[in-house]
Amino acid sequence: MTTKLRMSTIAAAIGLSLLSTATFAQSYPTKPVKLVLPYSPGGVVDFIGRTLAQHVGDALGQPVVAENRPGAGGIVGTDVVARAQPDGYTLLLMDPAIVINPTLQESVPYDLFKQLDTVSVVSSSPLVLVVSPGLNVKTFAEFVAYGKANPGKLNFASAGIGTTPHLAGELYKQSTGIVATHVPYKGIGASYTDMMSNKVQFAFSSIAGALPFTGDNRVIALATTGETRNDVYADKPTVAESGIKGFSVDLWLAVFAPVGLPADVKTKLNAAIKTALEKPELKAAFAKVGASPRGTTPDVGAAFVKADFEKWKKVIVEGKIKPTN
Repeated sequence: MTTKLRMSTIAAAIGLSLLSTATFAQSYPTKPVKLVLPYSPGGVVDFIGRTLAQHVGDALGQPVVAENRPGAGGIVGTDVVARAQPDGYTLLLMDPAIVINPTLQESVPYDLFKQLDTVSVVSSSPLVLVVSPGLNVKTFAEFVAYGKANPGKLNFASAGIGTTPHLAGELYKQSTGIVATHVPYKGIGASYTDMMSNKVQFAFSSIAGALPFTGDNRVIALATTGETRNDVYADKPTVAESGIKGFSVDLWLAVFAPVGLPADVKTKLNAAIKTALEKPELKAAFAKVGASPRGTTPDVGAAFVKADFEKWKKVIVEGKIKPTN
């Protein structure tokens, strides 16, 4: 084969490849899209995921099927997507555990930044600081004063080691110098009975988990962890507003895809998510669990995820937090 003929053949192959990619992107999606939810049914990720799937499916013109793949604190489901074909038909909805696990665990079976791309951050939800009525504190300032005056007498609950509520408690300890003992539970809901009886004194809880108990003051809500006040607890200040400048904890959720997703497909997915997040029905559904629709470009979302990774890495390393401690 002459050099000229070889070059022509290569050029033709490249042209066919580009044409095939463009045609694929234009026709995408031609079949249902799978959205992996890496936790068991019934939690906030499951609720947000199923709500999002319905509305994104409407925007894409193909069903988006939510599929629960629980295990190992979200690692199992995340690994499934990290190893999937980058064709836009397998996506992941994940919470901050995706940026916590690589530092917390001795190893994870995927590389977060080499195998997964952020399509969009889809929601934000602060945590709410709740305390036992037995402490007899009514404000955040009183709570901080109690902790400093009673070193080692505070226990705080979480949904498990390395969860966002746990690390929020560790960040609070590091920010104030207060000594408190972490008590992990299988779910934050299981801690409320002990908090009501003052066996544990406080927790940074999801809003959805706290609402049934704060409404009748079985536990006391003191502050939320967002950068601005949350509509559900509009009368409660933020932690930053209350004196710990820069303190912010977001129980965000984001959609990820395997690295290598065609740019046009990523753009189409991002646009469909943006359309879904603007729907009044979706906003009302998210509000029921204390979440606000967000929506970002892929680049902004990726930068946000990277920043949260660095933030929690610092907390885990400084706190010497291990999966079994």
